[in-house]
Parts: sequence; C-alpha cells; structure tokens
Amino acid sequence: MKKRLGHIFLVDDNHDMRFYLSDLLTMVGYTVDAYEDPRAFLSQSLDISPAVLLLDVRMPGITGLELQAKLHSLGRKTPIIFISGESNQDEIITAFRGGAIDFLLKPFNREKLCETLDRALDIDRDRNLQFINLDNLKRSFVTLSNREQEIFMLIVQGLTNKAISEVTGIQPGTAKKHRATIYQKFDVSSGADLISLCQGVDLTQLMPTYSA
Repeated sequence: MKKRLGHIFLVDDNHDMRFYLSDLLTMVGYTVDAYEDPRAFLSQSLDISPAVLLLDVRMPGITGLELQAKLHSLGRKTPIIFISGESNQDEIITAFRGGAIDFLLKPFNREKLCETLDRALDIDRDRNLQFINLDNLKRSFVTLSNREQEIFMLIVQGLTNKAISEVTGIQPGTAKKHRATIYQKFDVSSGADLISLCQGVDLTQLMPTYSA
C-alpha cells in the first residue's frame, strides 16, 4: 500500500464519523488530529504543513463555513475539503467561493477521498515552498542598494546591460558590475537563473512595506 505523507485535521461533531475517518486515514498512512467542533480546532491545532482540513459543514455552534471564514481572517491557509451528509447549493457555492478544494457528500468513496486529500496536500506543499522561496528572495533583495534593486527588476524582465544602461542612464560597464553584485547576493550565475528563481513570484511583494 502506498505510504501517504501529510497531516489531516478532521473536524466533525459526529463521534462515529470521526472515529471511522480517523481510523481509515491513519491506516492508509496519514497522520490525523480529530476535533469534535471548530472551537477545539482553533484552540488546539498548530498551523503545520503539509496539511489539509477535512471539515464538516453543519455543526452546532460554529459551522464549517464560519470556521472557513475565521481561518481566512486569521491568515491561515490550510486547504479545506468540506464533507457533508446534506447541503444546499448556497452552502456549496459559499464553500468554493471561500477557496475550498472540494466538497464531498457522505457517504464518499475511500479512493475518491484519498485522491482529493493528496491533491490538497500537493497544493499545500506548493504553497509552502512558494512562501519559503519568497522569504528567501526577500532576504536577498533587502541586501541590495536602491540602484541594485532597480537593476534587479530590469534583469528579471530580461534586459541586457545595454538596455539597462539606456533605461537608467548609467554606463553599460556600470550595469555589468551591478549585475555581478546582484548575482552574487542571490547566489546565481546568470540572468536565466535569476529569472527562474523568481518564477511565479509577485515581485511587488519583495518591496518593504512601511507602516504609518
């Protein structure tokens, strides 16, 4: 049997369903923390990755949809898969608009469940890697001077030293020296490497933010 890696947060007020799913998911290789309600999840769970939140929709007190909104306000980005014995169209639409990965109606097929969990775990792994990559880029970017930051942005657009010279008004030789310094600080050896490092990154997030 395939060994599955990743953590599942299970939130369901139905004791029998929690026991069944916890046992099933543990058997196929996931690690599982089960909670009887959203309050317990919020107070006890740790924001780890890769992980997935397997979340019942209708629960007394805080509903699954309300927990989804709460996690969004807290900035917690663990992917959510909703499970439900019965749900109306509005609930399903709200769940997906809130970024849910999927919405599974009970009873669901074990293979379908595992496929959906694995897909969500892959999404969380990618998100975490992007976060780490962005953090590393920020650490290198802040070591650049203002001029180097300007030239960095031009390099990742694919501009040559000559083109950078024309845009900035500096000499091509000076642009070349700045380029070499930038490569050194980002531990790359070419513009192509730097562009690859920035692939998929919103470069505006590299700029420092200042509070009033």
